[in-house]
Amino acid sequence: MSTVAKTSRPRGIRPSRGYRVFQAVNGVVLTAIVVVTLIPFANIIARSFSAEGPIRAGEVSLWPKGFNLTTYGRVMTDSLFWTNYRNTVVYTVVATAIAMVMTTCYAYVLSKKHLKGRGVLVGIAVFTMFFNGGLIPNYVLVNSLGMRNTIWAIVVPNAINVFNLLVMKAFFESLPTELEEAAAVDGMNTYRTFLWIVLPLSKAVLATMVLFYAVSFWNSWFSAFLYMDRQDLFPVTVYLRNMIVGATTGSDNSSSSDFALQVGANIRAVTVVLTALPIMLIYPFIQRYFVSGVMLGSVKG
Repeated sequence: MSTVAKTSRPRGIRPSRGYRVFQAVNGVVLTAIVVVTLIPFANIIARSFSAEGPIRAGEVSLWPKGFNLTTYGRVMTDSLFWTNYRNTVVYTVVATAIAMVMTTCYAYVLSKKHLKGRGVLVGIAVFTMFFNGGLIPNYVLVNSLGMRNTIWAIVVPNAINVFNLLVMKAFFESLPTELEEAAAVDGMNTYRTFLWIVLPLSKAVLATMVLFYAVSFWNSWFSAFLYMDRQDLFPVTVYLRNMIVGATTGSDNSSSSDFALQVGANIRAVTVVLTALPIMLIYPFIQRYFVSGVMLGSVKG
């Protein structure tokens, strides 16, 4: 905001005192928000590298105490962890790709105001935001379709997120209709117009939706926990969930070994770090698209 104001202000005109105060207050407030956001995560990272004693005594704040890699070693030397991690990557990539294709196509269709039955299609989508069959009917349906213990049990039931669908629909509606009319005059059919005209202009919203879907599928564990009963098919979130349960149960036993106590003390912190790290590494590369994507529809003119 300050950058826009600086560039729009005529050169040679000194900013007013009120504007300088606003900049200072704005900077302080935003800095405080960043610090408040980062402190809990810094504490989680410190706990993941700390020893069991300081963690249980509540002595760990923003720096590890009794530096310890026991839990990281326990997790990362387990071949099942890497198998489940690979499963998570495959599930996320495949599910995100399918979700993007279906959401993009559906949203583009709904953006056409001349489409017959458009209101019905929108209503069907919105209806599913508030009502669903419930856990047991969904389980019976997935089981009857033979999708248990397959990737499709994770992908198909979550292929379209209605909120993402409505955001993309609004973006497509904001594109100038003259572009598609010009493409039609040049002889392009609907599919070529969509692929060569609409999609290249939609990088911001596409990158935003990819991030939303990828984070959702990466963090998802309940679908796999419900529909899969083989450990080699679990995503890494279920693996770490099982570790937390096992470590918590073991730490409740007074005869537990020091190794089990250490794992039980910081397994939650290690879990957060291992699951959040990949998304944190990817985010900087699509951040500029994400910022413009979440601002869709906020500024007109």
